[in-house]
Order: sequence, then structure tokens, then C-alpha cells
Amino acid sequence: MEDKKVSLKIDGKVYECDAGMTILEACAKAAIDIPTLCYLKDINQEAACSICLVEVKGAKTLLRSCVTSIKEGMEIFTNTERVRNARRLNLELLLAGHPKDCLVCDRNQSCELRKLAFDMGIREVRFPKTTKTELPLDATSVSLSRDPNKCILCGRCVSVCSAIQSVKAIDFSGRGKSSKVTTFFDSGLANSVCVNCGQCLLVCPTGAIIEKNAIEEVWHALSDPKKFVVVEVAPAVRAAIGEEFGMPAGSLVTAKLAQGLRKLGFAKVFDTQFSADLTIMEEGYELIQRIKNKGILPMITSCSPGWIKFAEHFFPGILGNISSCKSPQQMFGAVAKTYYAEKYNIDPRNIIVVSIMPCTAKKFEASRPEMQSAFDYWKNKMALKEDEAFRDVDYVLTTREASRLIKEAGINFINLPGEDFDEPLGISTGAAVIFGATGGVMEAAVRTAYEVLTGRQLEKLDFMNLRGLNGIKVADIDIDGLNLKVAVANSLSNARVLLEEIEEGRSPYAFIEIMTCPGGCLGGAGQPIPTNNEIRLKRMEAIYREDKNKPLRKSHENPAVQALYKEFLGQPLGEKSHHLLHTYYKKREGVL
Repeated sequence: MEDKKVSLKIDGKVYECDAGMTILEACAKAAIDIPTLCYLKDINQEAACSICLVEVKGAKTLLRSCVTSIKEGMEIFTNTERVRNARRLNLELLLAGHPKDCLVCDRNQSCELRKLAFDMGIREVRFPKTTKTELPLDATSVSLSRDPNKCILCGRCVSVCSAIQSVKAIDFSGRGKSSKVTTFFDSGLANSVCVNCGQCLLVCPTGAIIEKNAIEEVWHALSDPKKFVVVEVAPAVRAAIGEEFGMPAGSLVTAKLAQGLRKLGFAKVFDTQFSADLTIMEEGYELIQRIKNKGILPMITSCSPGWIKFAEHFFPGILGNISSCKSPQQMFGAVAKTYYAEKYNIDPRNIIVVSIMPCTAKKFEASRPEMQSAFDYWKNKMALKEDEAFRDVDYVLTTREASRLIKEAGINFINLPGEDFDEPLGISTGAAVIFGATGGVMEAAVRTAYEVLTGRQLEKLDFMNLRGLNGIKVADIDIDGLNLKVAVANSLSNARVLLEEIEEGRSPYAFIEIMTCPGGCLGGAGQPIPTNNEIRLKRMEAIYREDKNKPLRKSHENPAVQALYKEFLGQPLGEKSHHLLHTYYKKREGVL
């Protein structure tokens, strides 16, 4: 049965469109761009901004195109004087209540409000400032900062937090002039169930939500001659940071990034992919141990800090299912300040670890009190006092912050020829690269688990049914007669489906991967703006391209990881590994 079609006119031309489409969708199909501010397809269609107005023959008023369905014979006009004037008027009213600090706003290069005002020809705001009282900033979170004075009440952040993440940490309160987006009882993000994922930031059209900036702290550390400042770079960053310099989405800039960071003055430029390989060793062996010893199953991956905090708030009963492995970011910090410090005779108190991540929740993760295992390792050996405590990872920069650091230094990023990461903590395999994409951790783990369990080489390394942007992916993997049922979820609303199955005792899976953000780390809130599914797919293609081109594609083949176990750790899940590379989780009542 064919889909029903509707015939209509748009600006005098006849089009055939699918029944059920909105005017906005029909115009997009006709290559006509209708301006919007609040609209997010399938997520936020509240028609709050009144910018997407169109004229329809026979209608008494202008109609909001994002929520008005097309009808047979409808005549739509998108570019009449009446339409243009109404759109401008509504936008000017928004601008009248908005701060005028565009020159110093974090979003001045990606602000949809500013761009729309320019595109619509607004060169002055005719109305006086409509807000007289400045609302206080919400600076409680270690990851995110909220400025309600820049909020245009579009509702995007509320919808994403609710529909995509099922967290509901923020919502509208008040009415009329008192309307605002806030947390429960105005308590601040840190005192709510916020998981620091920052997906609200990614969809905010203005600078009302931004990441907590650590650029000045990093510059200060780099300027201190007593400090040995090293940097680690997450897999997803290399497939996205090029966008900040005008390169197409999906540009793979691994070598340029390594050289650019070295030019900033970092003592060593390392790769989080090294510790991603290390994570697979620990996590893979943990899975094998649980299967063999009838431990708690399904085991769930633990490298995405937003999802960990989500579980601590909403699903404390399944905390035992989560792998005890720290994330690659935190494993790296622990190894850098113990193994690397010992190997090269560097005082761990002078090592500063800077992490470049696609994720705002990583800032929160680095600040967790249990993430100072290197200090615990050295405390007795060096007779350190509690007031000398140091974190495993000192500063976390998002992809965007890292690009600003490079721009501030005047480095011509695009024309850099490129260099390699430093050894030994810069050596990695293709399995580590794909950590950046949803399904990548699962695929990497299976590559290693298969060979450890069977003692045979895995011929086919690409698990295509674990790839792509589907919210939940499932697979049956045959490991020498053992049928391993696995599942992969990206975004927390999809994770909730799998977690509820576990709570109800009907989960059929042995192993589950959960990534907080849509698409995995490629779609993290620290990535370049805009980030949408088309861009996520291009970044994903770059990630898998780098995996294909790596000479080694299985984590247990990483020679630097092998040396780490031989020289320092001993074996996966050993005593040192337990203290440095594993952690615990706790039930949270709603605060930090």
C-alpha cells in the first residue's frame, strides 16, 4: 500500500508531499528554509518562538509551520511582507530581553539567535530592554554553567533532558514574565539529578548553557616551569576538532592534533586510546571471570560517566552489574602518575594531567573523590599528608576548549603536517579508536574476549551489527560454542529500557554497553556545534576509517600495554590493577 500523498502549493508552485507532514517539513522538501529557534525534529515541537510563521490562504492568522500539518489543496506563502515583518517582530522581542554581550559570549560563533538576527536583516532592536532584574547564574555544577538571562525559553534543553535522556533535571517554572527554566526548587544543577551529560548545552540556541571553562588553569600549568604537564586525547576528539577550524565534518586530524598540542608546550602528548586498550584488558578479563564464576550478569560497561551517575540516581539496585573498571580517562591519569612517574623518575606531585574529551561529564568524573588512586599509591611511599592529595586527572577540556587553546596560541592548525603521539602512553590499537562510537567498546571487548577464551585468532574483526546510530542494538556472538548475547544502548532513555529489564529479572544479555550521548562520544556535549545525526555519522565513518588503517586492531596486541603489565601491573585484575584501575559506585539521593 502506497503512502498517501497530499498536493499543495508553496509560493505558487505545486508540490506532492507525504500526508502527515508539517508545513515546515514540506517546505524543507521544497528546498525552502523556514527560520526556527525552538524546533528540534521529533524532540521539541512546542512552537514557543513564533519565528517559523507562514501565511496560509484562508487562515485568519499566520500559522506556526512547525506544528501545522499540511492539507490537500493548501496554499502556503513563506516570503510575503506580512510574514517577514511578523518574524522580525517576534525575533526583536526576543532580542529586547537578551543580554548584549555577544562579543564576549562563549557562543558568539555558534549562537543561533545572533545568526538568525543577521540573516533576517535585523540591524537594530527597536524595543527597550524588557527585563529589569538580573537572574543569578547557576554555577553549582563542576561541568556546566547556566545563565538564565540568556535563556529564550525555547524549551529545547527541557525536551532533550526529558525525552532523550529521561533524566528531567530541568523544567519550566513560573508563569508569564516569571517563566524560567530551572532545577527543582532552584537548587542548582549540582543539587539535582543532573548527570552532567550536557546534551542541553548541545541543543541550546544561545549561551544560556555552557561548559565550565578550564582554559586559564591549563595555561597557568603550562607556564609553571616546575610542572611536568602531559595531555591525553580521547578517540572522538580527532574525528571532530577539525570542524572548529572550518574543516568538513568527519575530517580525521589525528597527527595534526598531536603536533598542535605539542606546540602548545605540553611536555608529552599522549593518547587516551592507550588506556582504552588497557580498559579492554581489565574489562574483558572481568567479563570472562564473571561468566566462568557465575558472577553478576549482565555486566555493563563503565566508561561513560554520565550513565554511571544516572545509574547511581535512578537504578542503584543494579550497581553491582556495572564493571568496576574506571574509564580510560581515569585509568590514564592513574597510570601516568604511578607507572610513568616511576619509570622516568618524575615526582608525581609535579605531574599535571590534562584530558581533552568530547564530554562535559568527564569534568565531573575527574572531580569524584574516589579518583585519586595515584595519591593513595604514593601516600605511604612518600609519606604524603592528606593536604598534599592530588587528583589522577587535573583538568578536563572539551573539544571546543582545546580548539580555543590552539587558536589563542596562533597555531595554524589546518596547515600542520602532523606528528605522532609520544611513547609509551601514546601507542594504541584500532580497538581503542572505536571507543568513540556507540558499539565500539562492545566490539573492542569482543575482539579480545574471543581470542582469550578460545586461544585462536579472530579472523573477522568488524561486527557490523554493533555499529550505527540505532538506539538499541543486540547481537548473538558465538565464542567457541558459547553464545554471548549482547546489547548496546546510546542515550539514557534507551539505556533505561535495558536497565528496567535487569531490574525485572528478564534481561537475556551477558554484556551490555551503555553510552550516555546519542551516537556515543562522537555526539558528546563537548564536541563542535552543531552536532546532529548527519554530522555524527560522518565522525563515525572517520573513527572506523582510523581503525581500519591501524597496524594493530586488538587491544591485547598493544605492545605498550603488554609492557605495562610486565613491568608494573603484573596481570589483569591483579592487586595493583584493583587499586589503580578499578573503582566503586554509590547510591545518590539527588545531590552531587
